[in-house]
Amino acid sequence: MVNITIDGKAISVAEGTTILTAARRNGILIPTLCYLEKINEVAACRICVVEVKGAERLVAACNTPVAEGMEIITRSERILAARRSNLALILSEHDCHCPTCARSGNCSLQTLAQNLNVLENPYETRLPKNRWNRDLPLIRTDSKCITCLRCVDVCDKIQGLKVWDLLGVGGKARVGVRGGVTLDAANCTYCGQCITHCPVGALRARDDTMRLMAAVHDPSKTVVLQVAPAVRAAWGDGLGLSPAMATERRMAATFRRIGVDFVFDTNFSADLTIMEEGHEFLHLMQHPEEFKRPLFTSCCPGWVRFMKLEYPDMAVRLSSAKSPQQMFGAVAKTYFAERLGKDPKDIFCASVMPCVAKKYECDVKAVNSTAAGQDVDLVLTTREVDRLLKALAINVGMLPEEDFDSPLGTGSGAGVIFGATGGVMEAALRTASFVLEGENPDADAFRATRGPDGRKELTVTLGGIPVRACVASGLANARRVVEDVRSGRAQYDFVEIMACPGGCAGGGGQPIFDGCELAEERGQALYTLDKANSIRFSHDNPEIVALYRDYLEKPLSHRAHELLHTDQTKWQL
Repeated sequence: MVNITIDGKAISVAEGTTILTAARRNGILIPTLCYLEKINEVAACRICVVEVKGAERLVAACNTPVAEGMEIITRSERILAARRSNLALILSEHDCHCPTCARSGNCSLQTLAQNLNVLENPYETRLPKNRWNRDLPLIRTDSKCITCLRCVDVCDKIQGLKVWDLLGVGGKARVGVRGGVTLDAANCTYCGQCITHCPVGALRARDDTMRLMAAVHDPSKTVVLQVAPAVRAAWGDGLGLSPAMATERRMAATFRRIGVDFVFDTNFSADLTIMEEGHEFLHLMQHPEEFKRPLFTSCCPGWVRFMKLEYPDMAVRLSSAKSPQQMFGAVAKTYFAERLGKDPKDIFCASVMPCVAKKYECDVKAVNSTAAGQDVDLVLTTREVDRLLKALAINVGMLPEEDFDSPLGTGSGAGVIFGATGGVMEAALRTASFVLEGENPDADAFRATRGPDGRKELTVTLGGIPVRACVASGLANARRVVEDVRSGRAQYDFVEIMACPGGCAGGGGQPIFDGCELAEERGQALYTLDKANSIRFSHDNPEIVALYRDYLEKPLSHRAHELLHTDQTKWQL
């Protein structure tokens, strides 16, 4: 242990602890801007400077380790002047037109300027020009970048993709796409983790809210809105709602007030995905001559894009099952359109997703299977729909709870846990066990798939057949899994991958609380909903049973293959 003092308070901390960590653990606040624990500790912003007795210069608290007898001061006239001056320099190279910024009111730079009482800036403002393809799912605004390097380190250390880099030298150095290429020419998966870790509005998802409203006000369109499992664990965050207020049924009522004709639950098509993907896995297990192990899940478009870009030869091992989003669109524009007596081209299908990559997925031509052109016309992130609800001045707190619409609105507990890492695997094992053993297992029998660990392995026996499974989230972890499979170091039968750490609950389209990782907390909320659901198995969902009886016949039928499956090797990136 090391003995130090901070602002006169005697403290003992472990050797190697930084000044910032020592202060925080003892209730002493030191402001930061660029800092992300264990990810970005490069002292780029110099906001966390403190005085150390005997040192001539101020030091950065975020990456300066403590030493025996160190005397630290965190509040002094000199420190305040330095922090304000450093902040003013950052502001001089930042587009401060806050009213039109997606992060206004939730911006660490804005908050810091208020907290440090920076009311005027003595420095001349110099902004770089914005050059970006505004049609991409992910938008970068150069004039808002503060060169904190968070996006660089998150993409490198957490996702292992190294899309972003510091380009140029000296005072002209700016963050951009590595190699100076355009984003669509880089191996970006559109996971959006750089967005959720950017402290300002330099990175955001493309805003499609007004496209939805145009469809709502088009009398020729019947607008259906599907809501992904993970959205229910976070939609209230951006609206300041308590968990008790932000229920599933109030979410259905709130989204209906947008003016759409039907609000459906993507849990329904998550159950449908389990029926198709689960039976695909069972078929391959029973026909080993057709099975080049393992079968990788295909629900996450960021992961599918990663596989296509980084390991194109492995794409044949992806399940041919479409994601729940795309399955829903296909069913909405066939089965549901027929029930309504509508031309599929008059059905406008919108999604609310915790994901930026879903914007990319719905535009992939090879994933669409109906005569309507696109099966899913539009994707809004959770953040976008929260902004839309504010724009429409919908008083959520005054709304009574309402059910989702039918017949595509009932989902099982197995469907809801799709939003947490390991949830797809657990849901699939529940149904696979039923198919092979003839009865439902304990719904929590496969809970070993749960938890925040970036990689989990398990072996279960289903109908006398041992199944070696792996669950991973975060693309750096995904890379390690794929490399282990390719080298023979690991042998699995079934692998679930989610691009975002913690799964969709921690998706790149979820509400942002700077410096807080909420995937585990949101995932736990989904497991609580699963536990409370009267239906905990996808194959027991009565609306799924009816869909197969009345329209699809059975899992993996000819019609099911036409509507619900895709060949990812044909996807154009």
